[in-house]
Amino acid sequence: METCIELKNIRLKAYHGVFEQERKLGNLYSLDVFLGAPLEKAVLSDDLNDTVNYADVYAIVKAEMDIPSDLLEHVAGRILVALKKNFPQLTSIELKISKLNPPIKGEIGSASVILRQTYS
Repeated sequence: METCIELKNIRLKAYHGVFEQERKLGNLYSLDVFLGAPLEKAVLSDDLNDTVNYADVYAIVKAEMDIPSDLLEHVAGRILVALKKNFPQLTSIELKISKLNPPIKGEIGSASVILRQTYS
């Protein structure tokens, strides 16, 4: 049995972007994280040690978002690496990072990057 843990609509302010204004003023971001893992033991044990603690996932995501990057692709890649390093039992990770109200000419609610990784 594979279980998917989802953290949806994590809201953070961060300082990513290629424009100086983005690095100074920051922007709001929304993140969705989907983690696949064999968590049969947690289903039976009801023990936090047998699962992926989503408070720890949040802390990892926030720590990586606190490090400025020019590109969302770069910060997303760092988050994937950090999650897999801290939770080696993960069999898949999908991460969506959305920059809300990106600084472009035109009306757009968000610009997003989605990374998906499956592990053997």
